[in-house]
Amino acid sequence: MNLIRKQTPFFPSLIDDFIYNDWNIKSPSHSSTMPAVNIKELDSQFEIELAVPGIQKEDFAIEVEEGILSISSTQEEEQVNEKGKFTRREFSYNSFRRSFTLPDSVDPTKIDASYSNGVLRVLLPKHKEAQPQPKKLIKIR
Repeated sequence: MNLIRKQTPFFPSLIDDFIYNDWNIKSPSHSSTMPAVNIKELDSQFEIELAVPGIQKEDFAIEVEEGILSISSTQEEEQVNEKGKFTRREFSYNSFRRSFTLPDSVDPTKIDASYSNGVLRVLLPKHKEAQPQPKKLIKIR
């Protein structure tokens, strides 16, 4: 039984099956998928959000070195012997590494991160001097 409909109706079924069959070849996955990122600047901090569902928070590494913030996750591919034969297998948990240049206004000693519902959130507080100062009225004498 085929759960996925063929996308190319131009080829006869036999040729289509021959061209688009993966032949059950086990090739190592060296591809890297980059997670989507949102970066927001507020008055007191920057916020970076990465969409990384399916990863445990222990699998992340966040480093700051020479003004570069690096966020990465490395996962080993497990060889699992299961009953049955897959006709299609698309689940993939690849490793990734994203790097960001920190502006001088960020205080690297106060960076904080949290992971919830598949979103990694990194908070980059600004130095007090870099935050907007309130308007000051000067009285004329």
